[in-house]
Amino acid sequence: MSTSRTTDNLVELRHRLQVHLQLIYPDADHSALTEALLERGGLSDGCHAPERHQNLWDEGDNLLITYGDSIVDGDATPLHTLHQFLDEHLKGTISGVHILPFFPYSSDDGFAVMDYSSVNPSLGDWDDITAIANDYRLMSDLVLNHASSRSLWFDNFKQRRNPGKDYFFEGDPAADLSAVVRPRSSPLLTEVETADGVRHVWCTFSADQVDLNFANPAVLLEFAGIVRDYLERGVRLFRMDAVAFLWKLPGTPSVHLPQTHEIIKLLRTLIEHHTADAVVITETNVPNRENLTYFGNANEAHLIYNFSLPPLLVYTLVSGDCRHLKTWMMSMPPAQAGTAYLNFIASHDGIGLRPLDGLLEQADIDGLVQCMRDFGARVTTRRAREGYDKPYEINVSLFDALQGTRAGGRDALQVDRFVCAHAIMLALEGIPALYIHSLFGTENDEQRVEHTGNNRSINRHIWKQSELYAALADDRCHHKTVFQKMTGLLNVRSAQSAFHPNATQFTLHLGTEVFAFWRQSVDRSQSIFCLYNVTDSTQVLNLSDINLIGTECWRDLVSGRDYNDLTARMQLAPYQAVWLTNRFEERGV
Repeated sequence: MSTSRTTDNLVELRHRLQVHLQLIYPDADHSALTEALLERGGLSDGCHAPERHQNLWDEGDNLLITYGDSIVDGDATPLHTLHQFLDEHLKGTISGVHILPFFPYSSDDGFAVMDYSSVNPSLGDWDDITAIANDYRLMSDLVLNHASSRSLWFDNFKQRRNPGKDYFFEGDPAADLSAVVRPRSSPLLTEVETADGVRHVWCTFSADQVDLNFANPAVLLEFAGIVRDYLERGVRLFRMDAVAFLWKLPGTPSVHLPQTHEIIKLLRTLIEHHTADAVVITETNVPNRENLTYFGNANEAHLIYNFSLPPLLVYTLVSGDCRHLKTWMMSMPPAQAGTAYLNFIASHDGIGLRPLDGLLEQADIDGLVQCMRDFGARVTTRRAREGYDKPYEINVSLFDALQGTRAGGRDALQVDRFVCAHAIMLALEGIPALYIHSLFGTENDEQRVEHTGNNRSINRHIWKQSELYAALADDRCHHKTVFQKMTGLLNVRSAQSAFHPNATQFTLHLGTEVFAFWRQSVDRSQSIFCLYNVTDSTQVLNLSDINLIGTECWRDLVSGRDYNDLTARMQLAPYQAVWLTNRFEERGV
């Protein structure tokens, strides 16, 4: 199928948009709304015809997650400083960059957007963003569930004028809203004085983050224009923030509603018809079975976050028991062609606990929470349906989360445990995303928590460029050790066809102390047996238990060691990772 931008493709696009709109807005003028979407989306004069089930990625793809000001030098704009760091330290290692919200905002470190059309001047400008997009695949947040209470739209809502008068969702304080599912304990409705009296707006996350009303098609049209603007400025990956809560219906949980799924499909239709290689990612921090629904039938999200992985992997490494990680891994369906998992174990947020529902017993979750508290973590709660607050998120830097074990407390194996966690994540089916602080082994930032009053600030350290560069050059500093090991793993990974995001994956059963799985390239030419000691003691296994092909030569990609005697025993040091392959590059970590 041709992907050329032609007017012939518009007939099919119009039809698809009308089908979406009929499901979202049954009573709307679908023809008129379709034409408005085409105009706002820059598609009136022609479009691409996207190919179905096409993988827009390979083993060389990965993402770095960062704030625009995670590194500052005091002279250049933070975005320029970030670009400089990428070019000097990660060129050829990192392929894509997720710059967390870089727009003017009023709270939540960017996720209460005041103006979707401009760059926060304290970070830089659109030229800085476009310059990064020219060198790396750029992911941007599409914060579409809510907007800032200090935005022009909300000011217009209060003044009862357009645009904005009907852009925000309102609720009745007398209604029974107890069924609503949300990740916060703050009041759901916020009272607001407007030009025509008191109104109560819906606030899933905070009173400063007021939920938008997608039942009003004008809101959808606004975001069609925003998406077009971002595409034209070089954005190629769209992270749909908190999208599960998009459509509200009092009397229901107001999460994962059918209209939400259809809006994601519609926005994907607009995006991929505008730019053939653009990708949609849904950020849905919910139990695993619910998260998987956002793939749709390979027609909704291209990528979904593997939200169960961070808490399960941390639990595994501090408990020395991989049985729950194996059970989860065996339950995960292979992603269809044209879709993939986005794997991560650290981000700007904390370690979410809701994705553990149905995967760990409550006693195990409680033990994990206590262990993390012992390692300096803060714990954020949410209001459960039963009316009480329960742990929702562990706020801690991943480096400090892995400083010891539940049984033994802090120990000297922190770096080994931390690198092992990433060696597991990097080898799994899917595309890896690494938080910038994972590259350095950044510790808890208690001072920042005290300054902001926000638990999540513990994992949002801002490095001074000079201090970071000095740390990365200091042989005595763990930051240099971690950076070298992490970039080494990334470089090795990107050369292996068996690590293609959609390559075959099969779980191996080598006990509870050794986590293991097999990857095989799409063309079946390369196999990699991924073996990990998840305990703080040496483990021994028989190579014959792995079923290696005896006519092949096998090498560990991590250490560079060859294994020729397949009847021998392999000794794994605490938290050692092995990538055993029959086809290898001459590179070690």
